[in-house]
Amino acid sequence: MQKYKLYCVGESGNCYKVALMLELCGLAWEPVFVDYFSGETRNSAWREGINEMGEVPMLDTGSEHLTQSGAILTWLARSTGRFGGRNETQQIEVLRWILFDNHKFTSYYATLRWMVGLAKQGDPGVIEFLRSRVLGAFGIVDQHLANRAFLLGDEPTIADFSLVGYHYYEEDTSIDRDQFPHLKAWAQRIAELPGWKPPYELMPRGIKS
Repeated sequence: MQKYKLYCVGESGNCYKVALMLELCGLAWEPVFVDYFSGETRNSAWREGINEMGEVPMLDTGSEHLTQSGAILTWLARSTGRFGGRNETQQIEVLRWILFDNHKFTSYYATLRWMVGLAKQGDPGVIEFLRSRVLGAFGIVDQHLANRAFLLGDEPTIADFSLVGYHYYEEDTSIDRDQFPHLKAWAQRIAELPGWKPPYELMPRGIKS
């Protein structure tokens, strides 16, 4: 069986999305630590040899290098036949939610988490703007999940794994999760899937506690 290599750092929820998919699919894989916080992804060797976008994650499949978590999740769903949606209609719906995630859900929340929980610095006005955008995006998904177990209904898909990527970290983000009971229950349902593990059990930390 091909053993995948996931270039990653534990603090990245985008890396975790892919690590979670690999784990839930029971695939053979190993994490390759990337010293993100020391600037490894911003040097010329990384951009020329690993990912020109200067980001993680990167999945080495043995024959190619895949980047961008949404694209990697889509590739894994197609190659394994799992979590990608049962038909074309569902596949388009999966794409719709992944695009929403990248545009509004993860994008604002990950930046807010970085400023408040990790870097612990940032312009108060920017932080307040991010907080307001996070609350809006969380509210949309919370309402959507009010009458369904997962984003597409009764079964999880890579859309769920994409959106949930940052929801098992404990760093302070100044967001009260109790405001979003359906969101909390959804994250718990995903955590109950066979094979689920939290981020730091799957990937090495970049910031030592």
